[in-house]
Amino acid sequence: MKKLSLVITLFSIVLMWSCKEKADYKTTETEDKPVVEANDIERVEPPFWWTGFKNNSLQLLVKHPNIGSAKVEISKYGITLKEVHKADSPNYLFLDLEIAESAKPGKFNIVFKQKDGTELTQTYELKAREKSAEDYVGFDSSDAIYLITPDRFVNGITANDTPTGIEGQPQLQEQTIDRNDDYARHGGDIAGITSRIEYINDLGFTAVWPQPLLTNDMKRGSYHGYAVTDLYQIDPRFGTLEEYKELSTKLREKDMKLVMDQVANHCGLYHWWMKDLPFKDWINLQENYEENIENWGNDFTINSNHRRTTNQDIYASKADHDGMSQGWFVATMPDLNQKNPFMAKYIIQNSIWWIEVAQLGGIRQDTYPYPDKDFMSDWAGAIMTEYPNFSIVGEEWSYNPLLIGYWQEGANNRDGYDSNLRSSMDFAMQNLVVQGVKEEEAWDKGLVKIYEGLANDFHYASPKDIMVFPDNHDMSRIFTQMDGDITNTKMAMATYAVMPRIVQMYYGTEILMNDFEKPGDHGLIRTDFPGGWEGDAINAFTGEGLTDEQKDMQSFIKKLFNYRKESKAIHDGKTVHFAPFVGTYFLYRTLGDETVVLILNKNEDIITIDLNYQEEMGLKGKTLKNVITGEMVKWGEVLELKSKGVTILTTKL
Repeated sequence: MKKLSLVITLFSIVLMWSCKEKADYKTTETEDKPVVEANDIERVEPPFWWTGFKNNSLQLLVKHPNIGSAKVEISKYGITLKEVHKADSPNYLFLDLEIAESAKPGKFNIVFKQKDGTELTQTYELKAREKSAEDYVGFDSSDAIYLITPDRFVNGITANDTPTGIEGQPQLQEQTIDRNDDYARHGGDIAGITSRIEYINDLGFTAVWPQPLLTNDMKRGSYHGYAVTDLYQIDPRFGTLEEYKELSTKLREKDMKLVMDQVANHCGLYHWWMKDLPFKDWINLQENYEENIENWGNDFTINSNHRRTTNQDIYASKADHDGMSQGWFVATMPDLNQKNPFMAKYIIQNSIWWIEVAQLGGIRQDTYPYPDKDFMSDWAGAIMTEYPNFSIVGEEWSYNPLLIGYWQEGANNRDGYDSNLRSSMDFAMQNLVVQGVKEEEAWDKGLVKIYEGLANDFHYASPKDIMVFPDNHDMSRIFTQMDGDITNTKMAMATYAVMPRIVQMYYGTEILMNDFEKPGDHGLIRTDFPGGWEGDAINAFTGEGLTDEQKDMQSFIKKLFNYRKESKAIHDGKTVHFAPFVGTYFLYRTLGDETVVLILNKNEDIITIDLNYQEEMGLKGKTLKNVITGEMVKWGEVLELKSKGVTILTTKL
């Protein structure tokens, strides 16, 4: 009996000691107390949050000198401080909060009591959500997305070109602009995009995707946006958070969507946390970085092997797999370790924060196969759980449909992987259209590449939710890919626009922007849009100074995409195509009484096509309109094609 009593006593002591160790925080759920606003803490992220999410947990990153030893108290009805986590660095705490359904929007104080008796207070805010989760509707096959490199589109506000001295703006490492340097900043900004929404809308586009607009405080090359150094801040050289929200609002007023370009794989080398990393495994290959930090550069960087197939390869070695997902993209982009649960939570909350703040109409996720793939499933799943009608597209730069399809939600993957990702990018079809239009016709070349490429759609869980494109900010412009052939460029553009896909176009394609001088050079690909700067001799917005060929292409794009905007057959119709014959290819999109016919013709001379072979389409005797020219065509037994090029016909008169 004495032994049992001793055991019970010892257990009680251990339990009390355990409680003492964990009692570094206190939470009370009483009526809200008056809040005296304070801002004593260096950094708390997310900077604010909302009530009413399905997931009622919130994790706050707290950064402040020696905050790791503080006791934490929260006094807010409906808020429970569940746990406080210390980091490896003494300058961080991670607070797990639970937000009850009964919690009301409002401000409350978080109090940090340090061992020396110092008491620090940070006022935090829970906001009311502005609209329901179901109303966050993402892009789909009815959308055409206009991709912009913001620094190179329009300079709407010159004051933020060199933000030194602007009140409230940080001192950034790259302050100057130089339009003669393709890799320097040129001054384009958010206000510039907002000022040209009418132009983009008139072209027929329904969504705008700017490259990342978050702060890139890098020594050079900061214009492109993919080396983020603060995940909660709009780069002041692009504008302010209010200007970003205004862009979203103005787009919604035109029934258009704002797509945010996000990067879960890496950050910029000068991200604020790189000076004091919270955990020993906050970034991948952290030990290598910290050992060589004084001499850091390409010579010490362990780069990714870029073997993206290791995500699916059943024979892949662990060395190859880890070399892909853990290696750095480049020396100036540290690879984030999503296997660290605090990093994982941070990235997920950051994405949700931006969706809610800017009322986004979609996310484009950069370098999708590079992060930990299980995390990416969790990330997309968390977003789609909160926003069931939202859309995310992931960049998988592969010409293999098997890899593209693997990442789409609903894929029948043998390893059981479910990505929760609605869309992936169709680099395969992009390439096949270029080959199909350019190549000389043969049994295995030319238009058959397009025909067989679309035949691969059986592999996709939802082909119409895949995103296709003629080019983007990382590859030669479509006019360059087509060797300056305008007819071929039009054929390719029409094919991308009509096939069962979401379609994206890069700014300037409508005026035949190119990179002939240095094909593939990123700085040249991302050329300034003419008319975006005061004093430009050429203005593509007004047409001043454009060549006849540029004006014609601009008109072609406008007619093509404005028709696409209203065509239910292109958005959701059944697709039927016929194997290429005598240098022609016919593709049909049909829904109800609307049929759209895409005809690609490579013949330089007049050719007559026997239409009896396509009798199953039921168009005989009907009148169709040419979408581009407006001419009427009577569908009979034959069709005369007078010259090489593309013809788009519709029964919708």
